[in-house]
Amino acid sequence: MTEPNAAIESVEQLTVGWRTMVLDRDPHADVRDRPGLAVRWADCKFPFWNCVTLTEVNVDLRLLEQRVRHAADIMRQKAQPGFLWVFEDLLHQDARATLDSMAERAGLSYAFPGTGMAGDLLPLPEPTHPELTFTRVTTDDQLEAYADLNSRAYGFPLDAGRDGIGGSELWKQEVHAYLGLRDGIPVTCAATVVTAGCLFVVLVATAPEWERRGYGEAVTRKALYESGRVTGLVRATLHATAAGAPVYPRIGFVPNTPIRFYSLTR
Repeated sequence: MTEPNAAIESVEQLTVGWRTMVLDRDPHADVRDRPGLAVRWADCKFPFWNCVTLTEVNVDLRLLEQRVRHAADIMRQKAQPGFLWVFEDLLHQDARATLDSMAERAGLSYAFPGTGMAGDLLPLPEPTHPELTFTRVTTDDQLEAYADLNSRAYGFPLDAGRDGIGGSELWKQEVHAYLGLRDGIPVTCAATVVTAGCLFVVLVATAPEWERRGYGEAVTRKALYESGRVTGLVRATLHATAAGAPVYPRIGFVPNTPIRFYSLTR
């Protein structure tokens, strides 16, 4: 368990960064900040852009129950599924111990774990990988390849990723999104976006048949290297899945909070 203040940065990166991503999908999307909750909900087919998260520090049992029920109520009003994100180190220890059962009573089920990470790790050396070449995403075809890699890696239908970032001028111009190509075929991808004075790493993915070859680490280093060179920023943040959590400390990221993701069941 880390100090609650260390987890606040991860919450801020989500709420600030996801606001940009969600409004890119729909300028009228739900990006409300409610007492103790931040809603970042594009109501698109890409579940990661449909998000509610707790934002307070030192949440006790009573308050946690209120917030989780409120989050579930918000999620029920939406057309498309998404996730409640809970940054565990914002909770009192007793609240953490009952989180899963409390979520279940509210109609939510535990979906998967994550880890918030950050570090003052830039500049990095220019990365290379003997099997890859890298290219920045600047065309619709490249962006579709990026979307498809994420859909395949996370087990979503292809149209989910395409609905999440397809055709986005933001992703082609302002997000530092990179593809790693093997023999000219996109097999891995990573991106960074400037968020509250940091480089926020988002949507890292590798084609399932090409995992465990260091591709994800290499393309993440490439995105960080190029965006750091352009922006001069030193600090980077990310939210890692279980698959990525062992990789990022090798780049210099330090875990700052466990994350639990919940989906609506009723």
